Amino acid sequence: MSSSEDIPKGNDPAADLEAMSGRVWEDAKALLAEGEAGRISDVAVARIMTAALKLYAAKADGEMRSPKAVLGESDEILTPTEALTSVTEILRALRLGPMEFGLWSRRRPEDYHDLPPEPLSD
Repeated sequence: MSSSEDIPKGNDPAADLEAMSGRVWEDAKALLAEGEAGRISDVAVARIMTAALKLYAAKADGEMRSPKAVLGESDEILTPTEALTSVTEILRALRLGPMEFGLWSRRRPEDYHDLPPEPLSD
């Protein structure tokens, strides 16, 4: 397994992440299709997941909107079981429960994914 030092970096971290996101997605799909997810270390998955969660929260809070969190229109790519398994473990890792989750929940996706982003006010 290669380390992050082995990956060539450009001068623009955003462009690097944009490019790597496609590669991570395609490689993950291939490993999952082959039943080989176990070849990826727990630490690597935690790095990817932590980075994705932090980027998502920064975009949502910084842009005052809720960007689409997963690919697909419904559950054709990510199943409810996969989503709930992940969310449950994230809550558990942070020592949070359903009560805290309920307090922080935002509107339902159907309420905002079909609307254009709201302009930021001054």
